[in-house]
Amino acid sequence: MTTQDEYPISGQPVAGQLPDPRSVIEGIDWAALEHSYGVAQDTPLRLLQLLDEDPEVQAGALGQLDISVLHQDSLYSATAPAALFVAAALNDPRTLARHEDYSTWDDRPRPLRAALLEWLGRIADAAAYGETTDEDDGDDPGVTEAVRAVRGLIYDGVLPHLLAPDPTVREAALSATAALLQSPELAGRVSGTTQILRQLLAESTDRRERAATILTIGSWGEDTTRWLADPDPAIRSCAALSLGCAGNTEATRTILRALLDPAAIDSWFREPTAADPWAPDPLPHIEGRLRHALLATAIDRAHDFEELLPAALASVPFCSNLTIAEDWGPLLAAAFPSAYEQSAKLTPAQHSYLDSLADRDVCWRYTHLVTSWFDDVGLPADRNAIRALLAGQRSHE
Repeated sequence: MTTQDEYPISGQPVAGQLPDPRSVIEGIDWAALEHSYGVAQDTPLRLLQLLDEDPEVQAGALGQLDISVLHQDSLYSATAPAALFVAAALNDPRTLARHEDYSTWDDRPRPLRAALLEWLGRIADAAAYGETTDEDDGDDPGVTEAVRAVRGLIYDGVLPHLLAPDPTVREAALSATAALLQSPELAGRVSGTTQILRQLLAESTDRRERAATILTIGSWGEDTTRWLADPDPAIRSCAALSLGCAGNTEATRTILRALLDPAAIDSWFREPTAADPWAPDPLPHIEGRLRHALLATAIDRAHDFEELLPAALASVPFCSNLTIAEDWGPLLAAAFPSAYEQSAKLTPAQHSYLDSLADRDVCWRYTHLVTSWFDDVGLPADRNAIRALLAGQRSHE
């Protein structure tokens, strides 16, 4: 990473087309705008306090902005100009001040710049809600459209920080960029952003940062095949998850090989678990655990259950009645794509998988949690009945 404070990309200035921050303050009739507590006359002061010399004042200002112009991730008429000011001010050296309480949900000591980037990402996420589905976002008429109209300018302010010297700034910039590029109008900027992220990947040695970057590139459908040969199995697996790798045989093999060692996958990153659902730093674009995302992708891409069987058997020691929706339930559905008919002969792969599940005690606690999965594939949701089925199959061999 470059060590200078200003880090233009390919000659593009940090501000791009952004206005001067103070002109945003002076050019808006704030008394005509609103936030969650009413008239937004106090918003210019809070924005200027972001550039105060005292980090305590800066932190307090961001906290007030968060509960006013982005209250519970709702948008207001004051949100768009406030976001524009923040994007224009990102490269001000005063945003490098460090503090541990920029938000109530994150007490990591980090630069204000990282917190501001994260805040802009949340605004972009809120603006993207319902954009392609016509769902009602619950905001006042015209408010969401006003934020969407300035996303291109906000993107110009965020983009250079993808290569910031500070890793917390880079992480926040990546998240904000991904949120902004949900915009259909910014689709043309995906390719150029990907080229910048390739530069980051060439320089970074941090596993989580590289994984998050590749997962982001992959979520855009951009090519990640070059990282299928990466020496780090975690990076290879993240690359294989890319939408663009759906038809890639080597990517599928990469995922299936990784799933042979579930414990290794769980050791790659600290992730949320059933026991600790609020564990920090979930990987972007992954819902739940990486292991479960890899398993879901393997199920989707495998030609048949026989191809999945080694991974399915390896996953059994990690299964329980509480995980059926993430692992052995979808695998049962893959093993029995057509509902099992009584007295039908099980395939060797079906037999082997059911036999392994029958030996796993914790899968059979409180079976009301698993019944629907068995009903869907035509099997009894009873351990003894499964064992009887397996024994009957053996007796006829």
